[in-house]
Amino acid sequence: MAKERKVKQEEEEAPIHGDILETILSHVPLIDLAPSCHVSKTWERAVTSSLRHLNPTKPWLVVHTQSTRSPYATTMHAYDPRSSVWVEIQQPSINYVSALRSSHSTLLYMLSPFKISFSVDPLNLTWHRADASLVWRPDPIVALVGHRIVVAGGTCDFGEDPLAMETYDLRTRTWDTCGSMPSILKDSAASTWLSVAVDEHRMYLTEKSSGVTHVFNPSTKTWQGPFDLRPGKQVFSSLIGFVSDRMVLVGLIGDAENVKGVKLWEVEGEMSELKLKEMGEMPTELVEKLKGESPCVTSIAMTSMGDYAYLHNPSDPGELILCEVADGVCKWGSLRNAVVNDATRMRNLVFTCSNVGLGDVEDSLRSGRRRHGVIDS
Repeated sequence: MAKERKVKQEEEEAPIHGDILETILSHVPLIDLAPSCHVSKTWERAVTSSLRHLNPTKPWLVVHTQSTRSPYATTMHAYDPRSSVWVEIQQPSINYVSALRSSHSTLLYMLSPFKISFSVDPLNLTWHRADASLVWRPDPIVALVGHRIVVAGGTCDFGEDPLAMETYDLRTRTWDTCGSMPSILKDSAASTWLSVAVDEHRMYLTEKSSGVTHVFNPSTKTWQGPFDLRPGKQVFSSLIGFVSDRMVLVGLIGDAENVKGVKLWEVEGEMSELKLKEMGEMPTELVEKLKGESPCVTSIAMTSMGDYAYLHNPSDPGELILCEVADGVCKWGSLRNAVVNDATRMRNLVFTCSNVGLGDVEDSLRSGRRRHGVIDS
Protein backbone atom coordinates (compact mmCIF):
# COMPACT_ATOMS: atom_id res chain seq x y z
CA MET A 1 0.00 0.00 0.00
CA ALA A 2 2.79 2.37 0.88
CA LYS A 3 4.42 1.73 -2.50
CA GLU A 4 1.13 2.37 -4.31
CA ARG A 5 0.61 5.64 -2.39
CA LYS A 6 4.17 6.73 -3.33
CA VAL A 7 3.58 6.03 -7.03
CA LYS A 8 0.23 7.82 -6.89
CA GLN A 9 1.84 10.80 -5.15
CA GLU A 10 4.57 10.97 -7.81
CA GLU A 11 1.97 10.91 -10.58
CA GLU A 12 0.05 13.72 -8.89
CA GLU A 13 3.24 15.74 -8.62
CA ALA A 14 3.97 15.11 -12.31
CA PRO A 15 0.58 15.13 -14.09
CA ILE A 16 2.26 14.93 -17.52
CA HIS A 17 3.38 11.36 -17.99
CA GLY A 18 3.43 8.44 -20.39
CA ASP A 19 4.00 8.95 -24.12
CA ILE A 20 3.28 12.68 -23.90
CA LEU A 21 6.01 13.23 -21.33
CA GLU A 22 8.51 11.12 -23.28
CA THR A 23 7.77 13.07 -26.45
CA ILE A 24 8.28 16.39 -24.67
CA LEU A 25 11.55 15.17 -23.13
CA SER A 26 12.82 14.05 -26.56
CA HIS A 27 13.08 17.76 -27.48
CA VAL A 28 14.97 18.75 -24.30
CA PRO A 29 18.78 19.15 -24.60
CA LEU A 30 20.80 16.48 -22.82
CA ILE A 31 22.26 18.92 -20.30
CA ASP A 32 18.72 19.77 -19.13
CA LEU A 33 17.62 16.14 -18.92
CA ALA A 34 19.95 15.41 -16.01
CA PRO A 35 17.96 17.59 -13.55
CA SER A 36 14.72 16.19 -15.00
CA CYS A 37 15.66 12.72 -13.77
CA HIS A 38 15.37 13.95 -10.18
CA VAL A 39 11.80 15.27 -10.44
CA SER A 40 10.35 11.83 -9.66
CA LYS A 41 10.73 8.15 -10.49
CA THR A 42 8.13 8.61 -13.23
CA TRP A 43 10.20 11.33 -14.86
CA GLU A 44 13.39 9.31 -14.48
CA ARG A 45 11.78 6.40 -16.32
CA ALA A 46 10.43 8.77 -18.96
CA VAL A 47 13.87 10.29 -19.56
CA THR A 48 15.44 6.84 -19.92
CA SER A 49 12.72 5.66 -22.29
CA SER A 50 12.88 8.86 -24.35
CA LEU A 51 16.63 8.52 -24.82
CA ARG A 52 16.31 4.86 -25.71
CA HIS A 53 13.37 4.98 -28.11
CA LEU A 54 12.66 8.53 -29.35
CA ASN A 55 15.81 10.62 -29.52
CA PRO A 56 19.02 8.76 -28.55
CA THR A 57 22.24 10.49 -27.65
CA LYS A 58 24.66 11.32 -30.47
CA PRO A 59 28.40 12.05 -30.36
CA TRP A 60 29.33 15.55 -29.24
CA LEU A 61 31.90 17.71 -30.98
CA VAL A 62 33.95 19.39 -28.25
CA VAL A 63 35.91 22.57 -29.03
CA HIS A 64 38.61 23.70 -26.63
CA THR A 65 40.36 27.07 -26.83
CA GLN A 66 43.63 27.98 -25.19
CA SER A 67 45.21 31.41 -24.97
CA THR A 68 48.69 31.68 -26.46
CA ARG A 69 49.80 33.97 -23.64
CA SER A 70 50.26 33.43 -19.91
CA PRO A 71 48.25 32.30 -17.96
CA TYR A 72 47.10 30.29 -21.03
CA ALA A 73 43.43 30.30 -20.09
CA THR A 74 41.22 27.61 -21.62
CA THR A 75 37.53 27.43 -22.51
CA MET A 76 35.29 24.52 -23.50
CA HIS A 77 32.23 24.37 -25.75
CA ALA A 78 30.38 21.44 -27.29
CA TYR A 79 27.93 20.82 -30.10
CA ASP A 80 25.18 18.29 -29.37
CA PRO A 81 23.68 17.02 -32.67
CA ARG A 82 20.85 15.30 -30.81
CA SER A 83 19.32 18.69 -30.07
CA SER A 84 21.30 20.80 -32.57
CA VAL A 85 22.54 23.11 -29.81
CA TRP A 86 25.88 24.52 -28.68
CA VAL A 87 26.71 24.13 -24.99
CA GLU A 88 29.11 26.28 -23.00
CA ILE A 89 30.91 24.37 -20.24
CA GLN A 90 32.28 26.82 -17.71
CA GLN A 91 35.13 25.42 -15.66
CA PRO A 92 38.44 26.39 -14.07
CA SER A 93 41.20 26.70 -16.63
CA ILE A 94 43.21 23.54 -17.33
CA ASN A 95 46.58 23.53 -15.55
CA TYR A 96 49.09 24.54 -18.18
CA VAL A 97 51.87 22.17 -19.28
CA SER A 98 52.26 23.18 -22.93
CA ALA A 99 50.13 23.87 -25.98
CA LEU A 100 46.89 21.90 -25.86
CA ARG A 101 46.58 19.27 -28.62
CA SER A 102 44.36 16.37 -29.63
CA SER A 103 44.87 13.08 -31.45
CA HIS A 104 42.55 10.56 -33.15
CA SER A 105 39.44 12.43 -31.95
CA THR A 106 39.39 11.23 -28.32
CA LEU A 107 42.79 11.99 -26.77
CA LEU A 108 43.40 15.48 -25.38
CA TYR A 109 46.96 16.12 -24.21
CA MET A 110 49.79 18.52 -23.41
CA LEU A 111 53.41 17.41 -23.78
CA SER A 112 56.51 19.25 -22.61
CA PRO A 113 60.16 18.20 -22.07
CA PHE A 114 59.22 17.51 -18.44
CA LYS A 115 55.59 16.40 -18.25
CA ILE A 116 52.75 14.83 -20.18
CA SER A 117 49.21 15.65 -19.17
CA PHE A 118 46.27 13.91 -20.83
CA SER A 119 42.54 13.28 -20.63
CA VAL A 120 40.41 10.67 -22.38
CA ASP A 121 37.01 10.74 -20.65
CA PRO A 122 34.10 12.14 -22.74
CA LEU A 123 33.99 15.62 -21.16
CA ASN A 124 37.64 15.72 -20.03
CA LEU A 125 36.70 15.92 -16.38
CA THR A 126 39.77 13.97 -15.25
CA TRP A 127 43.38 14.78 -16.18
CA HIS A 128 46.37 12.48 -15.66
CA ARG A 129 49.98 13.58 -15.33
CA ALA A 130 53.26 11.74 -15.75
CA ASP A 131 56.90 12.46 -16.38
CA ALA A 132 57.68 13.14 -20.02
CA SER A 133 59.05 10.55 -22.41
CA LEU A 134 62.73 9.65 -22.32
CA VAL A 135 63.47 11.41 -25.63
CA TRP A 136 62.04 14.89 -26.19
CA ARG A 137 61.25 16.53 -29.52
CA PRO A 138 58.49 18.88 -30.71
CA ASP A 139 55.43 17.77 -32.69
CA PRO A 140 55.55 13.98 -32.19
CA ILE A 141 52.73 11.60 -32.99
CA VAL A 142 50.82 10.87 -29.77
CA ALA A 143 48.16 8.15 -29.61
CA LEU A 144 46.35 6.07 -27.01
CA VAL A 145 46.09 2.39 -27.97
CA GLY A 146 44.50 0.20 -25.32
CA HIS A 147 46.33 0.97 -22.07
CA ARG A 148 49.42 2.43 -23.75
CA ILE A 149 50.22 5.94 -24.93
CA VAL A 150 52.47 5.89 -27.99
CA VAL A 151 54.85 8.81 -28.59
CA ALA A 152 56.65 8.57 -31.91
CA GLY A 153 58.80 10.73 -34.18
CA GLY A 154 58.63 14.50 -34.17
CA THR A 155 60.86 17.26 -35.48
CA CYS A 156 64.41 17.10 -34.15
CA ASP A 157 67.82 18.74 -34.33
CA PHE A 158 70.61 17.44 -36.52
CA GLY A 159 72.09 14.21 -35.20
CA GLU A 160 69.01 13.07 -33.26
CA ASP A 161 66.89 10.09 -34.30
CA PRO A 162 63.69 11.44 -35.92
CA LEU A 163 62.09 7.98 -35.78
CA ALA A 164 62.47 7.20 -32.07
CA MET A 165 59.45 5.66 -30.33
CA GLU A 166 58.32 5.11 -26.76
CA THR A 167 55.18 3.89 -25.02
CA TYR A 168 53.75 4.82 -21.63
CA ASP A 169 51.88 2.05 -19.82
CA LEU A 170 48.89 3.44 -17.92
CA ARG A 171 48.84 0.39 -15.64
CA THR A 172 52.49 0.36 -14.55
CA ARG A 173 53.03 4.10 -15.11
CA THR A 174 56.36 3.46 -16.80
CA TRP A 175 57.94 4.35 -20.14
CA ASP A 176 59.37 1.76 -22.50
CA THR A 177 61.36 2.14 -25.72
CA CYS A 178 60.15 0.23 -28.76
CA GLY A 179 62.55 0.61 -31.65
CA SER A 180 62.02 3.08 -34.46
CA MET A 181 59.37 4.11 -36.93
CA PRO A 182 59.72 2.81 -40.53
CA SER A 183 62.63 4.51 -42.28
CA ILE A 184 60.39 5.60 -45.16
CA LEU A 185 58.81 8.11 -42.73
CA LYS A 186 62.14 9.79 -41.92
CA ASP A 187 61.19 13.07 -43.61
CA SER A 188 57.58 13.14 -42.41
CA ALA A 189 57.67 11.67 -38.90
CA ALA A 190 55.66 14.45 -37.24
CA SER A 191 51.98 15.01 -36.52
CA THR A 192 51.94 17.89 -39.02
CA TRP A 193 52.52 15.46 -41.89
CA LEU A 194 50.80 12.30 -40.62
CA SER A 195 47.16 11.42 -39.98
CA VAL A 196 46.54 9.13 -36.99
CA ALA A 197 43.75 6.66 -36.23
CA VAL A 198 43.52 3.94 -33.58
CA ASP A 199 41.46 0.93 -32.65
CA GLU A 200 41.75 -1.20 -29.51
CA HIS A 201 44.98 -2.87 -30.62
CA ARG A 202 46.70 -0.78 -33.33
CA MET A 203 47.81 2.66 -34.36
CA TYR A 204 47.43 3.61 -38.04
CA LEU A 205 49.63 6.31 -39.60
CA THR A 206 48.92 7.75 -43.04
CA GLU A 207 51.20 10.25 -44.76
CA LYS A 208 48.79 13.00 -45.77
CA SER A 209 50.50 13.87 -49.06
CA SER A 210 51.02 10.33 -50.39
CA GLY A 211 48.49 8.08 -48.66
CA VAL A 212 51.28 5.68 -47.64
CA THR A 213 50.06 3.92 -44.50
CA HIS A 214 51.76 1.94 -41.74
CA VAL A 215 50.24 0.04 -38.81
CA PHE A 216 51.84 -0.34 -35.36
CA ASN A 217 50.93 -2.85 -32.65
CA PRO A 218 52.19 -1.61 -29.23
CA SER A 219 51.74 -5.03 -27.60
CA THR A 220 54.16 -6.76 -29.98
CA LYS A 221 56.12 -3.62 -30.91
CA THR A 222 55.80 -4.53 -34.58
CA TRP A 223 54.98 -2.59 -37.75
CA GLN A 224 53.06 -3.63 -40.85
CA GLY A 225 53.15 -1.90 -44.21
CA PRO A 226 53.61 0.17 -46.18
CA PHE A 227 50.13 0.12 -47.72
CA ASP A 228 49.14 2.45 -50.54
CA LEU A 229 45.83 4.09 -49.62
CA ARG A 230 45.99 6.91 -52.13
CA PRO A 231 42.74 6.69 -54.16
CA GLY A 232 44.35 8.27 -57.23
CA LYS A 233 46.56 11.05 -58.49
CA GLN A 234 43.67 13.50 -58.26
CA VAL A 235 43.84 13.29 -54.44
CA PHE A 236 46.56 15.59 -53.10
CA SER A 237 45.88 15.27 -49.37
CA SER A 238 44.20 12.59 -47.27
CA LEU A 239 43.46 11.66 -43.68
CA ILE A 240 42.08 8.64 -41.86
CA GLY A 241 39.70 7.90 -39.00
CA PHE A 242 36.96 5.55 -37.83
CA VAL A 243 33.30 6.23 -38.62
CA SER A 244 30.40 3.82 -38.09
CA ASP A 245 32.80 1.08 -36.95
CA ARG A 246 34.77 1.20 -40.17
CA MET A 247 38.06 2.80 -41.11
CA VAL A 248 37.61 5.60 -43.61
CA LEU A 249 39.88 7.81 -45.70
CA VAL A 250 38.94 11.39 -46.61
CA GLY A 251 40.64 12.82 -49.69
CA LEU A 252 40.97 16.35 -51.08
CA ILE A 253 40.70 16.43 -54.87
CA GLY A 254 42.50 18.98 -57.06
CA ASP A 255 45.32 20.99 -55.52
CA ALA A 256 45.87 23.27 -52.54
CA GLU A 257 45.02 26.42 -54.54
CA ASN A 258 41.94 24.85 -56.14
CA VAL A 259 40.15 22.20 -54.08
CA LYS A 260 37.64 20.71 -56.51
CA GLY A 261 36.05 18.15 -54.23
CA VAL A 262 36.15 16.02 -51.08
CA LYS A 263 35.43 12.29 -51.10
CA LEU A 264 35.08 9.59 -48.46
CA TRP A 265 36.29 5.99 -48.92
CA GLU A 266 35.95 2.93 -46.71
CA VAL A 267 39.17 1.01 -46.09
CA GLU A 268 38.36 -2.67 -46.60
CA GLY A 269 40.28 -5.93 -46.33
CA GLU A 270 42.81 -7.49 -44.01
CA MET A 271 46.15 -5.97 -43.07
CA SER A 272 47.89 -7.86 -45.86
CA GLU A 273 45.62 -6.44 -48.57
CA LEU A 274 43.88 -3.14 -47.87
CA LYS A 275 41.64 -1.63 -50.55
CA LEU A 276 39.32 1.36 -50.89
CA LYS A 277 35.60 1.53 -51.58
CA GLU A 278 34.04 4.92 -52.33
CA MET A 279 31.29 5.88 -49.87
CA GLY A 280 30.31 9.42 -50.78
CA GLU A 281 31.27 12.86 -52.04
CA MET A 282 30.78 16.17 -50.27
CA PRO A 283 28.28 18.47 -52.04
CA THR A 284 29.92 21.33 -53.92
CA GLU A 285 28.32 24.05 -51.78
CA LEU A 286 29.74 22.43 -48.63
CA VAL A 287 33.20 22.21 -50.20
CA GLU A 288 33.06 25.99 -50.63
CA LYS A 289 32.02 26.41 -46.99
CA LEU A 290 34.87 24.15 -45.90
CA LYS A 291 37.41 26.22 -47.82
CA GLY A 292 36.11 29.44 -46.28
CA GLU A 293 38.23 32.44 -47.14
CA SER A 294 41.51 30.50 -47.25
CA PRO A 295 43.40 31.10 -50.51
CA CYS A 296 45.20 27.78 -50.01
CA VAL A 297 43.97 24.57 -48.33
CA THR A 298 46.86 22.15 -47.87
CA SER A 299 44.93 19.76 -45.64
CA ILE A 300 41.80 19.48 -43.50
CA ALA A 301 41.11 17.94 -40.09
CA MET A 302 38.54 15.40 -38.95
CA THR A 303 37.19 14.35 -35.57
CA SER A 304 34.84 11.38 -35.45
CA MET A 305 32.91 9.09 -33.16
CA GLY A 306 30.17 6.56 -33.81
CA ASP A 307 28.30 7.41 -37.01
CA TYR A 308 29.45 11.05 -37.04
CA ALA A 309 32.46 12.79 -38.55
CA TYR A 310 33.13 16.52 -38.26
CA LEU A 311 35.50 18.12 -40.78
CA HIS A 312 37.02 21.59 -40.71
CA ASN A 313 39.68 23.71 -42.34
CA PRO A 314 42.36 24.49 -39.68
CA SER A 315 43.16 27.76 -41.49
CA ASP A 316 39.54 28.92 -41.32
CA PRO A 317 37.54 26.83 -38.81
CA GLY A 318 34.46 29.08 -38.87
CA GLU A 319 32.36 26.50 -40.72
CA LEU A 320 32.10 22.84 -39.71
CA ILE A 321 31.03 20.09 -42.09
CA LEU A 322 29.07 17.19 -40.61
CA CYS A 323 28.96 13.75 -42.20
CA GLU A 324 26.65 11.09 -40.76
CA VAL A 325 27.20 7.55 -42.06
CA ALA A 326 24.27 5.15 -41.87
CA ASP A 327 24.31 1.76 -43.63
CA GLY A 328 27.32 2.89 -45.64
CA VAL A 329 25.57 6.02 -46.97
CA CYS A 330 26.83 9.55 -46.24
CA LYS A 331 24.46 12.30 -45.14
CA TRP A 332 26.10 15.73 -45.30
CA GLY A 333 25.39 18.99 -43.50
CA SER A 334 27.09 22.06 -42.08
CA LEU A 335 26.96 24.25 -39.01
CA ARG A 336 28.52 27.49 -37.97
CA ASN A 337 31.31 27.13 -35.39
CA ALA A 338 29.86 29.10 -32.47
CA VAL A 339 33.29 29.30 -30.82
CA VAL A 340 34.99 31.25 -33.60
CA ASN A 341 34.87 35.04 -33.31
CA ASP A 342 37.29 37.95 -33.38
CA ALA A 343 38.41 37.19 -29.82
CA THR A 344 39.13 33.50 -30.40
CA ARG A 345 40.79 33.67 -33.82
CA MET A 346 44.15 34.28 -32.15
CA ARG A 347 43.68 31.41 -29.69
CA ASN A 348 44.65 27.77 -30.03
CA LEU A 349 41.56 25.75 -31.11
CA VAL A 350 41.51 22.01 -30.41
CA PHE A 351 38.75 19.59 -31.44
CA THR A 352 37.69 16.27 -29.92
CA CYS A 353 34.64 14.04 -30.38
CA SER A 354 33.00 11.95 -27.65
CA ASN A 355 30.05 9.73 -26.86
CA VAL A 356 28.48 11.86 -24.13
CA GLY A 357 25.72 10.18 -22.16
CA LEU A 358 23.41 11.29 -19.38
CA GLY A 359 25.80 9.82 -16.81
CA ASP A 360 28.68 11.91 -18.16
CA VAL A 361 26.63 15.10 -17.85
CA GLU A 362 25.62 14.17 -14.30
CA ASP A 363 29.25 13.47 -13.35
CA SER A 364 30.26 16.85 -14.75
CA LEU A 365 27.52 18.61 -12.78
CA ARG A 366 28.33 16.71 -9.58
CA SER A 367 31.98 17.71 -9.80
CA GLY A 368 31.01 21.11 -8.45
CA ARG A 369 33.57 22.74 -10.74
CA ARG A 370 31.43 23.21 -13.82
CA ARG A 371 28.35 24.99 -15.09
CA HIS A 372 26.59 24.15 -18.33
CA GLY A 373 24.31 26.23 -20.49
CA VAL A 374 22.91 26.29 -24.01
CA ILE A 375 24.22 29.26 -26.01
CA ASP A 376 22.93 31.00 -29.10
CA SER A 377 24.90 29.91 -32.15
